[in-house]
Amino acid sequence: MAEYENTNDVSAAEPSKLSDLLERGWKIFEEVDSTNEPLASTSIQVRVKRGIGMLEEASRMVALLDLFSRNEELEEIATADLKYLLLPALCGALTMKQTSRDKRLEIVQTARAYFMDFLKRCKEYDISHFELPRVTNENASPDEASESGSSTAKPQPCPSDLVSMAAQRQAKIERYRQRKELEARLLDVRRAVDSGQADDEVSRDFYNLNVRRWVAVCLEEIESIDQEVEILQNMDGLKQGAAKQPVQPVRPPMKPFILTKDAVQAQVFGAGYPSLPTMTVDDWYEQHRKRGAMPDQGIPTRPAVEEDTDAKEREEEDKEKKADDDDEESLLKARNWDDWKDAHRRGYGNRHNMG
Repeated sequence: MAEYENTNDVSAAEPSKLSDLLERGWKIFEEVDSTNEPLASTSIQVRVKRGIGMLEEASRMVALLDLFSRNEELEEIATADLKYLLLPALCGALTMKQTSRDKRLEIVQTARAYFMDFLKRCKEYDISHFELPRVTNENASPDEASESGSSTAKPQPCPSDLVSMAAQRQAKIERYRQRKELEARLLDVRRAVDSGQADDEVSRDFYNLNVRRWVAVCLEEIESIDQEVEILQNMDGLKQGAAKQPVQPVRPPMKPFILTKDAVQAQVFGAGYPSLPTMTVDDWYEQHRKRGAMPDQGIPTRPAVEEDTDAKEREEEDKEKKADDDDEESLLKARNWDDWKDAHRRGYGNRHNMG
C-alpha cells in the first residue's frame, strides 16, 4: 500500500486529493481496528467519524469521475484506479466501529448497504465466485431485490434441510481457508509495496488480493448483520408493544370480608378469628362459685370403688341376717359348701387355660 500521511493531528486540514482521502481513511481504519484502546472512547469515535467523512468524500469524487462502468472488464481498469473499488467496503467497516446504542439499528443497516454496494461491484467485474446475499432492506428498490435474487423484504429463513446446512458450512470453511491464504500472500506483496520498489504488476496484484480478501470479509459481516438486525427489530417491537398497553388504574385496597355458613353460625362461633375477652378469670371463678359449680361445693360424689365395697358389705350383712334367722335353706347350702371345700383343694375343677 502507498505511503500514509500522519493522522494524529486532528486539526490538520482535510486532504483534497482523491488518493489522499483513500489513503488516510484506510489508515484510520487499520489503526482503529488494531488499537487496544476502548472502542467507545471519545478519541476513537472522533477518528472513526473523520475516517468515514474522508471515505464518503472519496466515494462522491469517484462517482463524479465515473471511474467504473458495467461495460468494462477488470483488466481494463487502470492499476491506479483499482484501489478505489475498496471504498464501500472500508466505509462499511468504519461504520461498524460506531458504538451509539440508540442508533445501532441504523448503523448496521447503513454498513450493510456499503457492503452490498461493494459486493455488487465485485460481482459485476467477476472478481471472485460467490453468492450475492439477499436484500433485507424494506426500502430496497425492485431492481436491487432482483439483482440479489430475491424480492422479499424479510431475511432468508434458515434451511432445515441437512444437505443445505452442510453445504453452507462447507462454504464457510472454504471461504475462511481462502481468506487466510489471501492474507498470507498479502504480507509478502505488501512489503514490496511499502518499500516503494513495487512495479505496476506487483501493485496491481496487491490491490486485487485486497479486493478478494474484502469480499470474504463483507460476506461474513453481512451474515452477522442480518442476525443482529433481526434481534434489534424484535427488541423494538417488544418496546413498542409495551408502550401501547393501556395503563391500568390503581384500585383502592379492598376491605377484608369473612365467609360464614349463616348468620347464626357467625353469632355462635364469632367472626372466625379470636375475639376480645368478655370477663376476667376472677369474674369467671366468682360466677361459677355462685352457681355452686365449683369442685369444692355441693355434695361430693363417692368413687366407684367405694360403691363396690358397700355392695359387698350389704351382701355379707344379708347372709349373716339369714343365718341369724335360722333359714334352713341357707344353712344347708352353707354346710354343703363348707363340706365341699374340705374335700376339694382350692382351684379344683378350674379347667380354664390349661394345656
